[in-house]
Amino acid sequence: MTTVDSSVLTTPAGPLSIVAGPDGAVRAAGFTDDPEALLPLVHPTLRAPLRHRADLGPVTAAVRSYLDGDLTAIDSVPVEQRTDGAFLAHAWQVLRDVKPGEPVTYTAFAGLAGRPPAVRAAAAACARNAVALFVPCHRVLRTDGTLGGYRWGLDVKRWLLGHERPTAVS
Repeated sequence: MTTVDSSVLTTPAGPLSIVAGPDGAVRAAGFTDDPEALLPLVHPTLRAPLRHRADLGPVTAAVRSYLDGDLTAIDSVPVEQRTDGAFLAHAWQVLRDVKPGEPVTYTAFAGLAGRPPAVRAAAAACARNAVALFVPCHRVLRTDGTLGGYRWGLDVKRWLLGHERPTAVS
């Protein structure tokens, strides 16, 4: 039977569980200490029993580099999400282009995804994202600049945005 690998990494924002397929592509990630809790977020065609690993190789290295300040280290980590709708898949890819330290509003995200009036669909793409951190839905804010929602809690979102905030150079 096919299995997928899982690992739990310690981060300043809390435990980060990651589920990766046999090819190393991240299928789910979230700020929980229970990788099993991520499985309902994974498309049914990508689900498999979990095999715990202490280290996921390049994925673990990328997260550690991100936490150490290389905010683009997670950009090249492959992800694998599936959906029945073309807009969601496109929106998730667009999210990967939102740069650290440059959050966008849901309205701007809808525009970047090519459907300016589809603000609710853009918000739904964030809500249905199974690959937190790697598909950085935490970088999307309400129009008034407030945090909005985040599956893993506003404290985690606040920490991630603070970590990614550009620092002044003197």
